[in-house]
Amino acid sequence: MTMIEIETLTKRYRDFVAVDDVSFRAEPGRVTGFLGPNGAGKSTTLRVLAGLTPATRGTATVGGRRFADLPNPGTEVGVLLDASAQHAGRTGREVLTVAQRFMGVPARRVDEMLDLVSLTPTEARRRVRHYSLGMRQRLGIATALLGAPRVLVLDEPANGLDPAGIRWMRDLLRDYADRGGTVLLSSHLLHEIEVVADDLVVIGNGRIVAQGTKAELLQGAGSLVRAPASDVPVLARALTVAGVAASPAGPDGLRADADPGRVGAVAFAAGVPLVELRPADGAGLEEMFLHLTSQTQRDGAAA
Repeated sequence: MTMIEIETLTKRYRDFVAVDDVSFRAEPGRVTGFLGPNGAGKSTTLRVLAGLTPATRGTATVGGRRFADLPNPGTEVGVLLDASAQHAGRTGREVLTVAQRFMGVPARRVDEMLDLVSLTPTEARRRVRHYSLGMRQRLGIATALLGAPRVLVLDEPANGLDPAGIRWMRDLLRDYADRGGTVLLSSHLLHEIEVVADDLVVIGNGRIVAQGTKAELLQGAGSLVRAPASDVPVLARALTVAGVAASPAGPDGLRADADPGRVGAVAFAAGVPLVELRPADGAGLEEMFLHLTSQTQRDGAAA
């Protein structure tokens, strides 16, 4: 069994700290969702893990070894960081054949992977420059799986896929993990992460803001409360006075760091009628994510 382990990882570009003392693990047999706003440090972390960017401090290892120290990395770690970074002048089959020969795996794996990712013989003969983004994603997944690795590291693998393709991707990753593989998955498609992930790591401004099992994080996310829009500021002030932290959840809602009973009591005392009040674990990953990263959004798109 092969584990991904990130230990006190820091990456600095002159005065800019892209990743700041990040530590987490991705376990075998589980899908670990790696989440964060744009610019939070997800891609930098994955690039360090894949040996493309040197760390300033700390380590990123697979099975206790750095990617650069693996004798034949493609047979141990399947990596897809940028589906567009493929040789545009080669056909899909040629891309896979070059990788197959480089890894030294049987030639039959090329056809097996083309079949797995549903690229037809006609599409396999087409040059990559003529591929849609969704086709490039499928080719990238085929390349990542070509060496039958025990670890997958994927950055936004569902970009460009239609709904059927996204479901295919989800089922593929779930089956891979269920057979003992380790999956580290970064994506902005939070619903898809919610459906497939076992564990979550949330990063903001280069630092981990939360990590744990999906059930733990969603269960501990407090309450979701909605009121008429004009009453939301009144409720927010009342919660603050009562010592309950709250953050916006849409135009008429708040996520409060307290159980529904306490939130309801505060609203009643403030004379605020409620439209909805429920545990936030029913609110889903998106609102939990926005709540955790509301103070670390670099692009100003906080909840």
